[in-house]
Amino acid sequence: MSDHYARRGVSAGKEDVHFAISQLDAGLYPKAFCKVIPDLLAGDPDYCMMMHADGAGTKTSLAYLYWKETGDLSVWRGIAQDGIVMNTDDLLCAGAVHDMLFSNTIGRNKFLIPKEVLAEILAGMEDVFQLLAKFGVKALNTGGETADVGDLVRTLIFDATACVRLPRKAVITNEKIQAGDVIVGLASFGQAHYEDRYNAGMGSNGLTLARHAVLAPHYRTFGAETYDPSLDTDVVYTGKHQLTDPLPGTSVNIGQALLSPTRTYLPVMREVLGKYHAQVHGLIHCTGGGQTKCLKFVDKLHIVKDNLFSVPPLFQMIQDSGSIDWREMYQVFNMGHRLEIYTDADTATQILSIAASQGVDARIVGYCLASDENKLTLHTENGTFEYPG
Repeated sequence: MSDHYARRGVSAGKEDVHFAISQLDAGLYPKAFCKVIPDLLAGDPDYCMMMHADGAGTKTSLAYLYWKETGDLSVWRGIAQDGIVMNTDDLLCAGAVHDMLFSNTIGRNKFLIPKEVLAEILAGMEDVFQLLAKFGVKALNTGGETADVGDLVRTLIFDATACVRLPRKAVITNEKIQAGDVIVGLASFGQAHYEDRYNAGMGSNGLTLARHAVLAPHYRTFGAETYDPSLDTDVVYTGKHQLTDPLPGTSVNIGQALLSPTRTYLPVMREVLGKYHAQVHGLIHCTGGGQTKCLKFVDKLHIVKDNLFSVPPLFQMIQDSGSIDWREMYQVFNMGHRLEIYTDADTATQILSIAASQGVDARIVGYCLASDENKLTLHTENGTFEYPG
C-alpha cells in the first residue's frame, strides 16, 4: 500500500491491532468473523455468546463538518446507524441475526458538541432498532456512557457494544469455505427498499482517506478541529470539492454521499440464513481492508473476484480527486459490495432472488480455488491486482 493512508495516521490492515491480539485466545471458532465464547450466562454447552464493539470511526469528524456548514442536525442520526450496523453486520457474519443487546459510548468535546447533537444520536439509535424490528430483529439499548473528554477528543467519537447469545449450531464459522464455492456480493450502494434515499456505499471504513482526498483546502481552516494538527499540510484536505457540491450521477451532494449511513444487510440475511443456513459456508463483511478482508478468514485458498460491480460514483470521485492508486482503493474501500456470501452455485441463485426482493443489488462476484497458500486476485475494470495472504 502507498502512504496515502499511513501518512494520515490510519491503517486499512490494522497491523498493530493484529500484533497486539496475536497471543490472545481466539475463541471457540477461530475463523469466525467475531470471537465466539462459551455460554457464561446459563452454562449451556449447546449455546455460546458473542460480545462485539465497533463504531462510526472518523465519520464523526465529517458529520461535524457537514453540520457546521449546513446546520443539518439529522446527519447525526446517520452516525448512530453507522455505529449500530458496524456491530450488527459483523455479528450476522457469525450467524447472529436477532436478540441483540446494545450499549453506547460517546466521548465529546462539550465546547463543540451540544446536547442537541447527543439527542439526535440517541434518537438515531432508536430509529435503527425500530427498523430492525420490522424485519423480526429484536435489538434493545441498555444504556451507555457519555463522557466530556475535550482534552482527548477534538469533536466527538461514537462507539457501541453489542451482546448476543445463540445456539452453537447457528454459528457461521467460515471453516466450510472451500474450493468450488462461489461468492455472492451484496451491493453497498443504491437504494434498498428499507432505505429512504440513495446510499453511496461508503459504509464506515476509509473515511479519513476519503475526507481528505475529496474535500478542498478551505476546510483546513473552516474545520481545523476535525483533524490532527500534527499532520503534514500536504495530506490535509487536499481535494477539489465542497461538501455541498453535487455528486454526479446521483441525487445527493458529496457530503450526503460520504455520510450515507452504513447499510445493514440483516433484512436480507435473516431470510437467507433462515432458509439456507447449511448451504452458507462463510460470511465476510468487507470493512477494514476492503476487498482484501476475505484473506483473514480462509485457509489454503486462492480467491478470485472477476465480476465486481462497476465502481460506484463516490469511489470514482475519491480515486480521481486524490489520485489514489487503484490497488490501494480496493484495499481500503469496499468498492461496491460490503458483504460476501460463500456458498454453492445453486444456493447463490436463490440468494440473488432474496436480495432483489429487498431492493439490494447482488451478483456472483467470484469463486474459490484450491491453493498451497492464501492469495487473492482481483480482475477489475481498472486492472488486475494480486494480494498475498
